Amino acid sequence: MKRARARETTRRKVGVDEILPEYDFSRARPNKYASRYAKGGVAITLNPDVAAVFPGAREANEALRALAGLIRRHQPRSSASPAPSRRSKAPST
Repeated sequence: MKRARARETTRRKVGVDEILPEYDFSRARPNKYASRYAKGGVAITLNPDVAAVFPGAREANEALRALAGLIRRHQPRSSASPAPSRRSKAPST
């Protein structure tokens, strides 16, 4: 009885810049949101309780801009010159 010859697989060497043959992108579709990311936007994920407060992206952005303005106003201006104190100094006796 002859032994069946094992099927020899010929593997070609894959270059550094090539995709492995196991990956099949023949059914892939273009990303319909790619143009939004190209404009410089950043995608974030809100927790459901936070997302429930905002009806859409415009409202969330307005709220974040208002918060960013408050944060900027209350940050120290520079470490070299301390921010002026709003409290009046007590007269020394």
